Amino acid sequence: MNEHANDEQVPAQGPSGEPADLPSAEEALRREAAENWNKYLRAAAELDNFRKRSARDVDTARRAGAERLAKSLLPVRDSLEAALASAGKADLKTLIDGQQATLRLLDEALAAADIIAIDPHGEPFDPAKHEALSMVPAPQAEPNTVIDVVQKGYHMNDRLLRAAKVIVARGDS
Repeated sequence: MNEHANDEQVPAQGPSGEPADLPSAEEALRREAAENWNKYLRAAAELDNFRKRSARDVDTARRAGAERLAKSLLPVRDSLEAALASAGKADLKTLIDGQQATLRLLDEALAAADIIAIDPHGEPFDPAKHEALSMVPAPQAEPNTVIDVVQKGYHMNDRLLRAAKVIVARGDS
């Protein structure tokens, strides 16, 4: 029988009896693991920096919005202060004109901040935007229609700030 016929190919062995290419494969895996760990650490640091930067950006935007609103309200305060200073010296018509001008300034400041009044007089009652203070018989109005606005409501950026306080027509049965 041929002595080489049944020989299996045996990998070359290193000095400790393990295959000769095992240490190089192990070293390659260690390098890959270290590289992956470094990639993970960089990604984690970038994510942390992104979170911090986003929080700063949100805070900056919030402050800028508050500053815009405050700047638009300052003329309203100035107008009220001037009205109080002239209260003893002005006649009733002048005071009323001053209050109307102050109200216009306030309306402009609210509009600049995208704060819109809800004045639902004559509209159907909407519990999402209106708070019914009472229901009264009103034969001239449709049932569940707002017949009087006690206090206007306001919304900003499609979000309700305050519901309008209203009186609603009751359908008499």
